[in-house]
Amino acid sequence: MLRTVEATIDEHGHVTLGEPVKVPRTTRVLLTILDDDASDGLHEAMNLAESALADGWLNPEEDEAWKHLADLPDLDK
Repeated sequence: MLRTVEATIDEHGHVTLGEPVKVPRTTRVLLTILDDDASDGLHEAMNLAESALADGWLNPEEDEAWKHLADLPDLDK
């Protein structure tokens, strides 16, 4: 199972998850530390891309094309 969860890490290395996470057993994880300065630019670029692509995504034809995915099982449960 691959899942991304936002978290913060303090100067002492203590990690705080942004949401509760349940796992069936001790599980390996990967932690990527983001440079705050770089992530500001990334968020700006993501927001610009989202607004530019929204016209193509947010329409009845797209909803119809992808509705079959709603029947797939939820992998997080």
